[in-house]
Amino acid sequence: MGKVLGGLILAGLLLAACGGPPPTPQTIEVEVTRVVEGTPVIETVIITATPEPVQEVGGPLQSVGEGEGEVAIVSWAGYIENGSTDPNFDWVTEFEKNTGCKVTNKTAATSDEMVALMNEGGFDLVTASGDASNRLIAGGTVQEVNIDLIPSYSTVDERLQNAPWHTVDGKHYGVPYQSGSNVLMYNTDVFGDKPPTSWDVVFEEMDLPDGKSNKGRVQAYDGPIYVADAALYLKAHKPELGIRDPYALNRDQFNAAIELLRQQRALIGRYWHDAFIQMDDFTNEGVAASSSWPFQANLLALGGAPIAYVVPEEGATGWADTTMMHIDAPHPNCSYKWLEWSLNPKLQGDLAAWFQTIPAVLEACKGNALLGDTGCEANGLNSFDKILWWRTPTTDCGDGTKECVPYHEWVTNYIAVIGGR
Repeated sequence: MGKVLGGLILAGLLLAACGGPPPTPQTIEVEVTRVVEGTPVIETVIITATPEPVQEVGGPLQSVGEGEGEVAIVSWAGYIENGSTDPNFDWVTEFEKNTGCKVTNKTAATSDEMVALMNEGGFDLVTASGDASNRLIAGGTVQEVNIDLIPSYSTVDERLQNAPWHTVDGKHYGVPYQSGSNVLMYNTDVFGDKPPTSWDVVFEEMDLPDGKSNKGRVQAYDGPIYVADAALYLKAHKPELGIRDPYALNRDQFNAAIELLRQQRALIGRYWHDAFIQMDDFTNEGVAASSSWPFQANLLALGGAPIAYVVPEEGATGWADTTMMHIDAPHPNCSYKWLEWSLNPKLQGDLAAWFQTIPAVLEACKGNALLGDTGCEANGLNSFDKILWWRTPTTDCGDGTKECVPYHEWVTNYIAVIGGR
């Protein structure tokens, strides 16, 4: 009898040790001792069983279990709404009810702040833009995501499913969430029947249609990625610089962008990063124009403020955001439940209506009462391939040369510009 028990224990250990996705049936032979008419008889028994999935060290989760009761998310303002801002926009309450996972949310104002928060740890997920996502991957801060555990991944816009800002060497490090364009927000009382058509209103000193100078009445984003906006403006207005890609700038191109930003410094009333402070500035501090997000313009207009926005003739930079999971996420099961939930068409459509973005799941573009059937087109769906998506600048110029200015120099130089140096 002991031989039978020993054989079965051995079989269990062998099968449990077989890890790796997906688990496949394993077959082993076990010697079993039986007593037949008083005589011990040794027989060989073949056992076939399928092992439980085992997470490889450093690998993604292999199965989703019971939730831990919480999921902690770092996000852009307006991305994780529970109805407290506007009861029509709530994609948190139902998730919490269905899963038992309470959502806690920390908003970040810039990609650099998101990277810093994730490096500190204690969070599960982050809605990272392309100028942060590759840094998080390269730094080992986020983990590979097992998309087999996210059934709705197949519904994601095919242009995003393997995007380079979250997919490296065939491994997925996140789930696409939303994308959108940076815009030029302006006060319609200032511009009247002459709305701005160019970014020049924030880069060049001039009198605005109300007869007053723009000096002190415009703003600029205070993230270093804004250097790309200056480069995009120069691409159109100084073609002799030869700028092809605003995220891949050689030394001369980069220096020209920094010089333009120094020129702009004399015009800036405030460098913005907090969406709600910017909204207050437009409402109460006489700001006339600024780079912004549709989120602020939408909220201000809904509140009756004389605000509109435009994508100027030079084009625009933009962000394609990905929900990524910390390498040491304290609540991995609730995290995977949120990743799946984040792709449901109702959430995607409601968020696109709220933030005026393009959903990652295009099914959301139809049948959503808040977004409307033309909402995706109005938010820039048909211009998707024209938006210059944020990404982290490196020395790689994309043409075989390694002479472009890397991101750390963008950071130090833009800090100097903001500081008046």
